[in-house]
Amino acid sequence: MSEKLKVGILGGTGMVGQRFISLLENHPWFEVTTIAASPRSAGKRYEEAVGGRWKMDTPMPENVKNILVMNVNEVEKVAAKVDFVFSAVDMTKDEIKKIEEEYAKTETPVVSNNSAHRWTEDVPMVVPEINPEHMKVIESQKKRLGTTRGFIAVKPNCSIQSYAPVLTAWKEFEPYEVVATTYQAISGAGKTFKDWPEMEGNIIPYIGGEEEKSEKEPLRIWGKVEDGVIVPATSPVITCQCIRVPILNGHTAAVFVKFRKKPTKEQLIQKLVEFKGLPQELALPSAPKQFIQYLEEDNRPQVQLDVNSENGMGISVGRIREDHVYDWKFVGLSHNTVRGAAGGAVLCAELLKSQGYITRK
Repeated sequence: MSEKLKVGILGGTGMVGQRFISLLENHPWFEVTTIAASPRSAGKRYEEAVGGRWKMDTPMPENVKNILVMNVNEVEKVAAKVDFVFSAVDMTKDEIKKIEEEYAKTETPVVSNNSAHRWTEDVPMVVPEINPEHMKVIESQKKRLGTTRGFIAVKPNCSIQSYAPVLTAWKEFEPYEVVATTYQAISGAGKTFKDWPEMEGNIIPYIGGEEEKSEKEPLRIWGKVEDGVIVPATSPVITCQCIRVPILNGHTAAVFVKFRKKPTKEQLIQKLVEFKGLPQELALPSAPKQFIQYLEEDNRPQVQLDVNSENGMGISVGRIREDHVYDWKFVGLSHNTVRGAAGGAVLCAELLKSQGYITRK
């Protein structure tokens, strides 16, 4: 019998669910044994349930093709088969909150890609390199839920991955005001060009709810655990515009920053390339060795050249230069469905396992 932990994917037929399945193929710690989706997919073989909607560049892993899809709403049945679940369900926010708590109450840890619980005070929202200490709030959450091993942990929005790690690396220079414009790929909406042909050669200057998330979520990541809840930071103040662009994968950000302490360009670059976190110290399986790379060329980072840095788990930064209104500006790039979605959640699960929160049932 496999020594790997048994994993369920909730919402396994959608784009992020598919990304989970492709990333977990041959994972050293985790094995996908259960896939749950909407009632219309339940009872079908996974390959049949997905049909022609497989959206990954790599082929569907052989080991999942014949898994019979379960009904995600049959919580007890699904939970009985797994050690923990990844959640990528496509439901309303209230429905997601409810079903993720139901899974947690079956003593099944839930590592979620969804936004529903990102502002639940005792649910950790974690970028493992930035705020791994927030996982300790799980103990308070378990008391509220009445569980001994069941809980919910979430990862933040995909758009902030291209600049929040950068600002974290520069924390000692005290950034206090940030303007960011993100140029976001269509896969962030769960689409390909085949699904969304009107995006070809087009830009849409609005993504529902995205600007508020991009402005507020970094502050929660930089917050502190106090009295069993996470209290968000109040600085830096971030203002953001989010634009959908005709790119399949990769969110780019153009960012302007004011600092209280005035760094040099050399100091800024040094802090980026030296920035490491707990995933690097623990050598977690999905952790990038070089979390943030700095590219000297004027025309980098580029989606086509740089989005897959460190298997999509790295952040690429370029064009750090002085600004005559703000102090410094830069361009950041991250892979929105790997680092920004499924890959970020897998890294969270690896961290949770290493911290003893996820174990065999």
